[in-house]
Amino acid sequence: QVQLVESGGGLVQPGGSLNLSCACYGFTLGSDWMYWLRQTPGEGLEWIARIHTPTDLKIYQAPVKGRFTISSHNIDNILYLQMNDLKIEDTGVYYCSTDSTGAMRGKGTLVTVSS
Repeated sequence: QVQLVESGGGLVQPGGSLNLSCACYGFTLGSDWMYWLRQTPGEGLEWIARIHTPTDLKIYQAPVKGRFTISSHNIDNILYLQMNDLKIEDTGVYYCSTDSTGAMRGKGTLVTVSS
């Protein structure tokens, strides 16, 4: 059965960095799109980065473009999200998912950006 386990969140100051991981079980990375989504205070769940794991094509939403990098280590079946220059508005729960709506996602990891 498909299982996604996110980790790597925490408390960081504005301008800081975090690297999130998503361990994937029950399927093999490298065959389809994978997504990072987040739920921020007052906002719904939205995808922010996606990667076509067979070709490494990456697409970002405007709020994170140039600051976040999605990557997939297919051999280890782990998805990553490197987050740099974090802003207060990046605070939220981050999920990895096999689809853009988050229908199949893990329990999430909390990122708090605060001074």
